[in-house]
Amino acid sequence: MRKKTLALAIAAAFSGAAFAQQSNVTIYGLIDMGFSHRGNNINAHTGSQNSIDSGVTAGNRLGFKGSEDLGNGLKAIWQLEAGFNADTGVSQQNGRLFGRHASLGLSGAFGTVQAGRFYTPRYILISDIDPFKAGTVGRYTDVFKYGQSDVTRVDNAIAYVSPSFSGFNVTAAYSTNTNYSAATGGQETLGNETDVRAIALMPRYTNGPLDVGFSWQDLKAKNVNTANIDKSDATYKQWTLGASYDFGMVKLAAVYDNYKADSGKAADEKEKLKSWLLGATVPFGKNAVQIAYHQSKLDDKTDKSAGKSKKWALGYTYELSKRTSFYAAYAKTTNDNAKNAHADKVQRKSYVDDSSNSYAGYQSGFQFGLKHKF
Repeated sequence: MRKKTLALAIAAAFSGAAFAQQSNVTIYGLIDMGFSHRGNNINAHTGSQNSIDSGVTAGNRLGFKGSEDLGNGLKAIWQLEAGFNADTGVSQQNGRLFGRHASLGLSGAFGTVQAGRFYTPRYILISDIDPFKAGTVGRYTDVFKYGQSDVTRVDNAIAYVSPSFSGFNVTAAYSTNTNYSAATGGQETLGNETDVRAIALMPRYTNGPLDVGFSWQDLKAKNVNTANIDKSDATYKQWTLGASYDFGMVKLAAVYDNYKADSGKAADEKEKLKSWLLGATVPFGKNAVQIAYHQSKLDDKTDKSAGKSKKWALGYTYELSKRTSFYAAYAKTTNDNAKNAHADKVQRKSYVDDSSNSYAGYQSGFQFGLKHKF
């Protein structure tokens, strides 16, 4: 109640009657600060690293969201969310003001329709099932990520979420250009050249202890010649199956992900990445332990030898209150060696990143810190 009252008071002070007419306005956020140690770099000339990090378990954010009752069960909904580094004050997401989320839409008995910038259905599915919730060095994205295989948000997008039918619903999304470019500000280009079109579909069933979903997404880059994608008419197809079941004393999770890239007509420009995850969360009182094992295998058309990454992770959280928690995590990744004697292998590289930071090359990491939600 205090949160809602404060939100309305601040909103009215800044925007007067325009905000006051909203039927509901909420200001919310999250601050996460922690200590990280990383070692075992792929580059033999790079030593270990100690750092004070921001956004270890989840990206720091300041958000505003609201709705207006339009009558007959119809509502106008909106949400703006900014990301930032708490240890430096610098904006995240390439310096965008509302880089984490920016959308406007309608909701009613038909479901919800929104347009703007938001998470992909696939990212939402895997992040919900991942025992580490896509945070700390234990997160799934380190091993699952390759090229365009881990698009987390899309710009210039429209999405539809159906109503829930006894726990079953469907999400569909379309983006005219997911590819951010400083030259265009992320907007569509003339003739859509260099744009990356995306289509996504996700049916999902959540009922009681069971959560199971299937995600399919297709990205197509038209006439691309950028630093991110160096071939024309590239296509990236991906499907993901994820499930979890909460037995009470333990919650089990599993994910299988299949990614296929075709960045040109030549045979050596076709690649596949197959990844999977097995994990568990064990709660006891205010405590919880997370454990996960990840593996990925990279193949290309001309070389059948597998480039593999393997990772295991162990985490711990303690709920100090409903909004504040302590966490710790350790993870180790191993990659195929592509040097000299193993030059015939398709090299696969994965690192121990966390929610808001990337430290190129480190294959082991330990973290602990504090997270507060408001």
